[in-house]
Amino acid sequence: MRIYIVEDDPVYARYLKHNVELNPEFEAVVFESGGDLLKNLDGAPRVITLDYSLADMKCEDLIERIKKTRPDTSLIVISAQEDITTAVKLLRGGIYDYIVKNEETRDRLWNTLRHLKENIGLKEELEHLRQEIETHYDFESIIKGHSSAIKRLFKLMEKATKTNITVSVTGETGTGKELVAKAIHYNSKLRKKPLVSVNMAAIPKELIESELFGYEKGAFTGAQSRRIGKFEEANGGTVFLDEIGELDLNLQAKLLRVLQEKEVTRIGGNQTLKLDVRVIVATHRDLAEEVKKGNFREDLYYRLLGLPIELPPLRERENDIIILGRYFADVFCKENGMNRMTFTKEAQSKMMHYHWPGNVRELKAVIELAAVMANDNVIDEESLVFKSTRDTPEFMMQETTLKEYNENLIRYYLKKNNNNVLVVAKKLDIGKSTIYRMIKEGRIEIT
Repeated sequence: MRIYIVEDDPVYARYLKHNVELNPEFEAVVFESGGDLLKNLDGAPRVITLDYSLADMKCEDLIERIKKTRPDTSLIVISAQEDITTAVKLLRGGIYDYIVKNEETRDRLWNTLRHLKENIGLKEELEHLRQEIETHYDFESIIKGHSSAIKRLFKLMEKATKTNITVSVTGETGTGKELVAKAIHYNSKLRKKPLVSVNMAAIPKELIESELFGYEKGAFTGAQSRRIGKFEEANGGTVFLDEIGELDLNLQAKLLRVLQEKEVTRIGGNQTLKLDVRVIVATHRDLAEEVKKGNFREDLYYRLLGLPIELPPLRERENDIIILGRYFADVFCKENGMNRMTFTKEAQSKMMHYHWPGNVRELKAVIELAAVMANDNVIDEESLVFKSTRDTPEFMMQETTLKEYNENLIRYYLKKNNNNVLVVAKKLDIGKSTIYRMIKEGRIEIT
């Protein structure tokens, strides 16, 4: 860490430089005047120590000029005078510390530099994490695929990042609605502000209001201290209201008021607090249909509609299924120290013909299981096991021709009825000879 020392007493300057450089991580450079310092600020010092009584300029003026050029550099004033008023004024003006020249100066300076080094390290780590988040939530990093549906999605997301318009994200379960909300936030001008997510379906109905709007101490039994709500927490940034379609009708009215008035009052409180919050909502429900059914307020629906973004289900994303499958396999193998997997043509065909009712979430689970079950680092047709929670038979979730569908249907009923051809023929209202002929031709196998 580079530290500039501005001290017009050469002996005391050498004393400070010697003590600073006792820490091998510190490099000290001495300047005898404020003017010399200003000429060398491009040397990128992280800390500058200033003698309060320099001959060529007032300390306050020098601080002001340093801050204009290097606002992130920390300043420490080291002074022989002990006037408290001056020290307080300088501290309020933004210097990091004020150290009096006496027998304790060396220890005070060491402690201050140690704290500064820790703070600078934390700030750099925070900035690094912020940059990682921004990279992580780059559109193409967060949503894999090159299908026309995804390209249309990226265009809408790009538009959403340009303004603070409310965004309503819809799509089937497992399509990645929360990831879209994060990508929009971290690619917008609010990226350095908070993003607060609330899942309406995960919070008990009686707690939603206090979670969203906060409460004052004593507002209800158990409110032992003040707590701010999610809207206050997100103030200046973005609040993401997931599964908004699950919100109770009574609370819908309160949410509408908060959005219209742009202010919130904590439960049990009298003070209204101004809000500057961007709102992104998501739901797997058709809110327009919920309005018709009387389950969702029409005025709130229009308030939240904003820029609608509909996420395509996985089955409509063309070759993205293979791209995502390979990506999930690579990530899983890397995390578990396994060799990279390849997919057989039959496995890829099986993936492309499956309906994927659980969307991307289901694909990830299927691929991870396939990676575990695979032999010789090859994911084949047998490795892919579909365990949908839907009651629909697997063959009905695949895209097939009518001929294939009929064969699959008979195959399904034979298996369900222990290969009893007579029972199946009766249930499907077809001739038993039809089934026997298909078996004889090898179109249907008895297992």
